[in-house]
Amino acid sequence: MMQQFEAAKARCPGAIVLFRMGDFYELFGEDAKRAANLLDLTLTSREKGPNAIPMAGFPHHQLDPQLAKLVAAGEHVAICEQIDDPKTTKGLLRREVTRIVTPGIASDESLLQPDSPNHLVAIAPEARRTQANEEKASHENLLRVGIAWVDVSVGRFQAAILQFEELKDYLLRLDASEILCCEQDRSFVEKVLAESGIQTVLTARPDWWFDSEQSQTKVTTSLRSLRLDGLGFNLPEEQLAICAAGGILAYLEENEPAAIGRIKTLVAWRPGVQMEIDEATRRSLEIIRVATPSGHRRDGSLAGVFGKTKSAMGSRLLVDWLSAPLVDKGKIEERLDAVAVLVHHTESVAQLIATLSGVGDIERLVGRVISGRAGPRDIERIGQATKILPELIMLLCKAGSLVAPDAPHGSSLLSFFGENIDPCEDLTARITTTLRDGCPTYVRDGGFIRPGFDERYDQLVELATGGKAWIAKYQASESERTGIPKLKVGFNRVFGFFLEIGRGYADKVPPEYVRKQTVKNAERYTTPELDERQRQVLGAEEEAVRREVELFEDLRNFLAQHRERLDCVAEQVAAIDVLLTFADIARSHRWVRADISDDSVLAIDQGRHPVLEQLLPAGTLVPNDLVLVGGKLREDEKNPLPSVLLVTGPNMGGKSTFIRQAALLTVLAQAGSYVPAKAAQIGIVDRLFARIGAGDDLASGASTFLVEMSQTARILNRATEKSLVILDEVGRGTSTFDGLALAQSAVEYLYKSLHCRTLFATHYLQLASLERFPGVANAQVLVEQHEGQLIFLHQVTSGAADKSWGVHVARLAGVPDAVIDRARDLLLAFETGGGQKAAKARRVQDSGKEQTLLFD
Repeated sequence: MMQQFEAAKARCPGAIVLFRMGDFYELFGEDAKRAANLLDLTLTSREKGPNAIPMAGFPHHQLDPQLAKLVAAGEHVAICEQIDDPKTTKGLLRREVTRIVTPGIASDESLLQPDSPNHLVAIAPEARRTQANEEKASHENLLRVGIAWVDVSVGRFQAAILQFEELKDYLLRLDASEILCCEQDRSFVEKVLAESGIQTVLTARPDWWFDSEQSQTKVTTSLRSLRLDGLGFNLPEEQLAICAAGGILAYLEENEPAAIGRIKTLVAWRPGVQMEIDEATRRSLEIIRVATPSGHRRDGSLAGVFGKTKSAMGSRLLVDWLSAPLVDKGKIEERLDAVAVLVHHTESVAQLIATLSGVGDIERLVGRVISGRAGPRDIERIGQATKILPELIMLLCKAGSLVAPDAPHGSSLLSFFGENIDPCEDLTARITTTLRDGCPTYVRDGGFIRPGFDERYDQLVELATGGKAWIAKYQASESERTGIPKLKVGFNRVFGFFLEIGRGYADKVPPEYVRKQTVKNAERYTTPELDERQRQVLGAEEEAVRREVELFEDLRNFLAQHRERLDCVAEQVAAIDVLLTFADIARSHRWVRADISDDSVLAIDQGRHPVLEQLLPAGTLVPNDLVLVGGKLREDEKNPLPSVLLVTGPNMGGKSTFIRQAALLTVLAQAGSYVPAKAAQIGIVDRLFARIGAGDDLASGASTFLVEMSQTARILNRATEKSLVILDEVGRGTSTFDGLALAQSAVEYLYKSLHCRTLFATHYLQLASLERFPGVANAQVLVEQHEGQLIFLHQVTSGAADKSWGVHVARLAGVPDAVIDRARDLLLAFETGGGQKAAKARRVQDSGKEQTLLFD
């Protein structure tokens, strides 16, 4: 037995092996020690002494929750099952590894978050390093990186080529459960993850897995011999993406071969198809989640505004739409037309919502069908989902013919769904005729085939349960033959079938009856007929189980053959789910449809922050206006609208809320949602950048100011004329004059060189003088002072603030009165030029010479 265990360990190096022994999963050696800590198991041993092997274990029915804990802890787990039947096998049972589960290839419902994808990511950098040149290798030498990612649970597989400076952002966006690389690149990837603050499972595999020729062969054979150019990849320029994809396929083949069958195709990801939002921006704007001391939560984020969709796949798609809004005007308008119709026709929406209520997570259910791990309840849920499709199609066709004030020509998208969704009536019929209602979760629980579906199975079930008709007939005939009126046929697990006769009829018992048991006031007998029936029943039980499993596997294989139809339905239903959610929020909060244009304009009339609108009491949120127009100014243009708006005012006045609001409304509009405003005109944004707040990065030795400057540098290097830039307090992390100089220089560069729409919040009141440039304007958040108290009006108007009110805000924060009074005196002295003299430098540069830079 221990040899079997060692063979399983050799098959799965580094994995925790769950070794099936009877009704328990046992763990040995180091596996037992690791699992005992993670699962709170008792560590024991069958022997004593220094060479005793540690052991731990748990009952087999606890596998799912224990497996979920191990995977959540980042462990690789190998499940070694008994292959032989203990009832028919003497001696040692064969055991084999039947399943390997890692964080990146988990597909069971209990191992996944319903509203988040589960990504396995592979990285293939351009510069391969060896031990000889490891010390000389630097990030700057790595111009390009191949990256591939797959969500095994839904079969979505993509690959791309990135510039090195883009890699960290994409890794943060993908939020990988597991990352693959070759052994040669392990140290490089470890360094990237440490610098990015990413904590995930890193798995290194042989270098040849990522070899160019090997990867091309793996991709073409695994994806049904498709040509790479047919997949949209340009070779050899994008070979690194194929190398990363080949690494993923090799890993799946090693650990979860069935998952390869779930993959539809390999998609070549291209920039420019969606709005680019880097991770710093996504985090600053809290688009998907809000960071808290205890982790992350969706409540309080932009995604949290939309509450719950009707399905988990709709929830995941909502996150996708908000994370990567569209940049194609036609596609944006298609979504907005659909939302407009749904907003205006509440009765149709109510019917659609009611229909979708039981749709479930078709995407992941189909994934379990392909992997062969779908149970009866999973397939029953697929049947429940497909059952609603005909009614859904009818409602969508009706909705597609409707018009609305914001969509006078109706919705082509709703019409498309109504005309193209597959009703899957044949799948529904097959499932409902095969399975009874209320199926169990697991096949082993049995009793899920509908009576009348299979004649042979019905006969076996009837026989296995003793055959009530036969028993009644036999009991009646024996009672008549023997003249014993109260003769009864009974059954128990100890003696099987028996005839029970009261002692008052002992003289009428035929001689061929064989006595088996004496009970109070009665005797129990058997007959050759009952013994034969007993043998038939025992054989029928096993045969009925085999037949039930056979029928179920036929059904599962049938559905697997139609997985492309179900995948298409899942995508369409998820999109409808998100559109209904958009419409519900737009109607209940009185949002409006934005006018989408290709011009570099951002005009918002009485805009409201979408998150604060829900958190604050009704009527307390102050709406504000905004107008920005990007693009290079014409020389003959007079009184141009600004492309850069400098926002000044006190802390807590609402500057950050105002500039965040503009970015969030842009995201909403390009995702296809209405926006919280009286009216809005939004020119399509290709890249969205936000630098709001910063912290230090102790892991990489970066100070708060260095992190701030790094984020600012990224914006200035990557923004285009079509971008929207949100900057808050640039330059505050260093001395006043250094910070002011950097802030002004950044504003001038944005205005003169990039010409992009920019909102720049600052406490440097000196920057207000930049209003002298055409295309730069000032705005301030208003405050009032009443009886020594500061009142925040949260209203944004033109003009620059004349003071920052920092001392007053400090008082609101609870700073001691003595400190506040002293600060007032010092402030007055500084403002009148009577402040303390600056300390003299210890060394004075020679007159007329500039300070030498450190690296000159």
